[in-house]
Amino acid sequence: MSDILYSVDQGVAFIRFNRPQALNAMTLDLMTELGAAFDRAGADAAVRAIVLTGEGRGFCSGADLAANAAKPPLDAQGQLDLGLALEQHYNPLVLKMRALRQPVIAAVNGMAAGAGASLALMADLTIAARSAYFLQAFVNIGLIPDAGGTWLLPRSVGPQRAMGLALLGEKLPAEKAKEWGLIWDVVDDDALMTTATALAQRLAAGPALAIERIKLSLHAAAGNDLETQLALERELQRECGRSQDFMEGTMAFMQKRKASFKGR
Repeated sequence: MSDILYSVDQGVAFIRFNRPQALNAMTLDLMTELGAAFDRAGADAAVRAIVLTGEGRGFCSGADLAANAAKPPLDAQGQLDLGLALEQHYNPLVLKMRALRQPVIAAVNGMAAGAGASLALMADLTIAARSAYFLQAFVNIGLIPDAGGTWLLPRSVGPQRAMGLALLGEKLPAEKAKEWGLIWDVVDDDALMTTATALAQRLAAGPALAIERIKLSLHAAAGNDLETQLALERELQRECGRSQDFMEGTMAFMQKRKASFKGR
């Protein structure tokens, strides 16, 4: 891989955008490599948490407009079709990321714009450097938020704030993103990766089945009514209650010691 860097350490997979010269703008090659990295992490039983970040001074500046202009997506009649690019590349990537069994932590080290902002905010936990910001840049070039942006924003910050971000196309500083509940935390720039790594290692040492089922249940909640969600909780709790990690967690609590979870 060249546009994506991949490594594993102590149960944590680190996936890095690696186009710093272009603020990690997304090309078709980058998205293909990112999808392969998600597949690799998802299939590796030794990987129990994932950190997604960017090389250089930006997380991801969104689609590479120059690359798109050089090779635009065209429909059968030869007309420009950005919906085709979403259908074939962006949307499958977002769904693949969302379906990962491991918790995904986005460590936002600078600009997160356009589809880059969508990916950063699709993570299960998003930590931003104090100098970072989020930008729904689409309206500035005559487009709508994509890569799940229109789904995510109103659910995260409410309809008015979501509409303001989308219609005005202004930068949202990391501190305000945390204040609005859009991200988990903000830390000093030089502490970003240390903080994200420590959080990922904490999750990697936790009860893997319970963490996976927590993700599943909370992601499902947005589309479920109360009765459906209660039924889902029942089934997932039944699974967790039969796991070795539940037995270990219970014994550790009763014995007043730290639990030693073994995973699934």
